[in-house]
Amino acid sequence: MKILVAEDEAVARTYLVSILQGMNHEVIVTTDGQEAWEAYQQQKDIQVLISDWLMPHIDGLELCRLVRAEKRSRYVYIIFITIMEGKIKYLQAMEAGADDFITKPPDPDELKARLVVAERILELHYEVAQLESLLPICSYCKKIRDEDDAWMPVEDYMARQTGSDFSHGICPQCFETTVKSELAQLKSERRIQGRQNPDNTQE
Repeated sequence: MKILVAEDEAVARTYLVSILQGMNHEVIVTTDGQEAWEAYQQQKDIQVLISDWLMPHIDGLELCRLVRAEKRSRYVYIIFITIMEGKIKYLQAMEAGADDFITKPPDPDELKARLVVAERILELHYEVAQLESLLPICSYCKKIRDEDDAWMPVEDYMARQTGSDFSHGICPQCFETTVKSELAQLKSERRIQGRQNPDNTQE
């Protein structure tokens, strides 16, 4: 997974990064909350954020809140690693938007297990997002049902969602399978009408 690490203490940072790289994760290393936030904004495919709590400029709680406020389409799993313990600190981390909480120094086996859980949860979030992105389309008229349970033409729905305008055309397959037969039928009907009403034929 692609993991962003925010840790201001050099020894703890080196130890944590060595564990993660030993697990074959791609690691982006930052030395405080501000640097981590800037890296997070630049890297759009971060999967996991592992953050210390006490850091200069932006602490772990504020970093967590910033990440959650951005609301990316892909969920980011957040783990706090800190020397602080206790129910109150744990609840503060959860309220800020964290998913997990580990005390320093992290045990490699425990961290590996937590990351396995993180990967499973990220996969579930992705599957749910895929299901939510499926659009309900009428199998007869092909209208789309929006979030207000209103049915509208595909063109109107897409224009509202993207701001794009749509023009209509005929694809080669539809021209061969549908348009040609409709034109042939129309010509046949005109010939029949011409034989039935010879006085109305054009010169």
